[in-house]
Amino acid sequence: MDNQFWRKALLPAGASIQDAIRNLDESGLQIALVVADTGTGVLRGTVTDGDVRRGLLRGVDLQSSVDEIMYTNPMVVPPEMGRDMVLHLMRANKIHQLPVVDGEHRVVGLHIWDEVIAPTARPNTIIIMAGGQGKRLRPFTADCPKPMLPVAGKPMLEHIIERAKDDGFVNFVLAVHYLGHMIKEYFGDGERWGIRIDYLEEDAPLGTAGAMSLLNPIPDLPFMVTNGDVLTDVRYSEMLDFHLHHRAAATMAVRQHEWQHPFGVVQTEGVNIIGFEEKPVHRTHVNAGIYVLEPEALAALNKGEPCDMPTLFERLARRGKTTIAYPMHEPWLDVGRPDDLEKANSIKPGA
Repeated sequence: MDNQFWRKALLPAGASIQDAIRNLDESGLQIALVVADTGTGVLRGTVTDGDVRRGLLRGVDLQSSVDEIMYTNPMVVPPEMGRDMVLHLMRANKIHQLPVVDGEHRVVGLHIWDEVIAPTARPNTIIIMAGGQGKRLRPFTADCPKPMLPVAGKPMLEHIIERAKDDGFVNFVLAVHYLGHMIKEYFGDGERWGIRIDYLEEDAPLGTAGAMSLLNPIPDLPFMVTNGDVLTDVRYSEMLDFHLHHRAAATMAVRQHEWQHPFGVVQTEGVNIIGFEEKPVHRTHVNAGIYVLEPEALAALNKGEPCDMPTLFERLARRGKTTIAYPMHEPWLDVGRPDDLEKANSIKPGA
């Protein structure tokens, strides 16, 4: 379904009940979103088939204003609310439509029950960086590329692909280098998974962003990039929608990292002690290795030249482009060392 499908449900305040009935029939969404102005889209209320029926039972005339039957305090959610919470609210309140509004109460989306439980097909490409040598994971990677190391009986890379497919993505590009033939032999063109897989082959390691300079053709839609050693329960579609909502050139998933100082900290001014802080906890945001980029971001790369993602984000910022952070709270594991691999195999992916 078109991401802007909800616009069909917009109905200007002051429209007639007959207009509302026509809107419900033509949109097929079983709800009309009554807005103060279809340009600004500030939500004033909602109308469903039940509201129309109740109005008709009260003897309301079809030419009367929709204001007489609309529900003026509907449940709404913000754009950043995750799918699981949306599902919970819809189940708990026994509703099949849930408007999405921004901080100024403007309609920016609409959750439909059938769409929530069955993810929308996403034509956007996901690029998976699978070319690293995994030196910190030796000897496991001596004759096996890191993304192919088994977790719960299948390669890490397969877990990433299957999770993205479950979220509606079907177009993948795998950037390969070290023992890349093993990845290509295993995944082929993706037909076995019901997806399409293309490959970027690096002659030499180009970093977490450099391989994208080889893309041909350049994507015509925003695309996602993830490291091939990151196992997470993040919903790629929600991150993509977050990126689109903020109209950014580049979005980076970040996680909060806590570090506790092992000692009590003494605060001083000159030689004077002015305070104490016992083993303070420092909180920072760290790069989670998952990104969304606009096609225009590729202009900041030089073909075949190594570049990492933080450098690309810095280049974009210097060019005046909007770069934003997507705060993650979902389970996440960067499998970079042997103990990470052991941990990955001790938990059920997706749990």
